[in-house]
Amino acid sequence: MGNATVYEFTARTVEGKDQSLAHYKGKVLLVVNVASECGFTPQYEGLEALHRKFKDRGFAVLGFPCNQFGAQEPGSEAQIKSFCETRFGVTFPLFAKIDVNGSAAHPLYDFLKSSEPGLLGTEAIKWNFTKFLVGKDGKTLKRYAPQTTPEAMVADIEAALG
Repeated sequence: MGNATVYEFTARTVEGKDQSLAHYKGKVLLVVNVASECGFTPQYEGLEALHRKFKDRGFAVLGFPCNQFGAQEPGSEAQIKSFCETRFGVTFPLFAKIDVNGSAAHPLYDFLKSSEPGLLGTEAIKWNFTKFLVGKDGKTLKRYAPQTTPEAMVADIEAALG
């Protein structure tokens, strides 16, 4: 696992196409498990602001809808995409709904959790809007709690962008 990077994984986009994360090679990424009916859902606005502010410098937010926490992402991919675009003007890439915990967890999330464990070394994702900052080399730099606002990550993103 030591040499592994996020580029080894593929995920299905919200439009249903397989996307290799190697597509984002050399970019700083913020990988977030998102949900439409969560108390943290307004963070979409901040995530989109980060995406717009830094995308020309080689940064992208990647949103992974997940229904594992309080069933707060019950909709279909089409509903999720429409909600994000209409309510929050989201232009950053969204992926198909995945599990982030348990035996059916997406392999990308198994990698992120093991490379950057949370509080007290626990790997499980605690709630929606847990965020992982990934460096230009595809390795995980930092894990943020759901309540960490996108605005609070600006300095770390700037440092990662160099």
